[in-house]
Amino acid sequence: MIKTIDVTAIGNAIVDVVTTVDEDFLTDHGIDKGAMTLINAEQLQSLLPKTHEAKIISGGSAANTIVGISMLGGRGAYIGKVKNDAAGNAFKRDLKALGVSYTTTPNSSGPPTAQCLVFVTEDAQRSMTTYLGACVSLEPIDIDAKMIETSKLIYLEGYLWDPPKAKEAIRKAIKRAHSTNCKVALSLSDAFCVNRYRAEFLDLVSNEIDILFANESEIISLYQADNINVALDALPNNGSIAAITLGEKGSIIKRSEERWIIPPQKPPKIVDTTGAGDLYAAGFLYAYINNYTMENCGKLGGLAASEIIQQYGARTKTDMSSLLASME
Repeated sequence: MIKTIDVTAIGNAIVDVVTTVDEDFLTDHGIDKGAMTLINAEQLQSLLPKTHEAKIISGGSAANTIVGISMLGGRGAYIGKVKNDAAGNAFKRDLKALGVSYTTTPNSSGPPTAQCLVFVTEDAQRSMTTYLGACVSLEPIDIDAKMIETSKLIYLEGYLWDPPKAKEAIRKAIKRAHSTNCKVALSLSDAFCVNRYRAEFLDLVSNEIDILFANESEIISLYQADNINVALDALPNNGSIAAITLGEKGSIIKRSEERWIIPPQKPPKIVDTTGAGDLYAAGFLYAYINNYTMENCGKLGGLAASEIIQQYGARTKTDMSSLLASME
């Protein structure tokens, strides 16, 4: 099978509503700082009027990653569920405008397209409340087998492990990938998500995943370790790759007994950390698909993350391909 797609990402299709708030706002509304909290439709309607001067941006973790890959020059595709409403149509339009193939059939009834309210505090930390809406209806029938067969790699977000049907869809995608010489990458997404599904994630990481993405708190949570070094030692020595982001300290890449320490790519000013992990994965996977060294995979990931945290939201309007010059 000819591989015409570099990466197919599968995730929760979400429209982000990004706004700035103070610390008291988070406390007053019971929002966990720096984390993602699921909310219902009633909570969404309560919080929406308080998002003053918000920026409306198509988002979703895996969607942000595939957009980043496309903007670097990669060939990307996306699978995720929206409703046939204004937000869903905007989500679809935004992906296609950025060169990402997106053919998942939208819902004609049921809950609206998912929304994530992103509250950014003065220290640039983002705290998210997410109404999943239509995206939880992703199911096995939505997995485009031909799309996976013609992909070099599929990229999955851990958030998809919440809806049962979506979990089935992911397992179908992984099985199809393994049978068609397609690599499988997974982002753990959130420490709270890891806490909910630790046993299943441990099984995935040990037996199904070729590339794992996690931040420090997520990998420590996965292995219930005391520190990052203990967690790294617990990773399987089976040739799979783990790329662990450490915020302002850079990242660590591990493959069996090999380790690469990647220094931080410091931006002039941090505005909003939304999407930093998503864009790190974008840079890393673009480099990986194009046979860069592990060190340069981590470096390009860091550069892409550094680019996005200089602005609000997880979609950049700058020329991401310019980052490739530093790889030469």
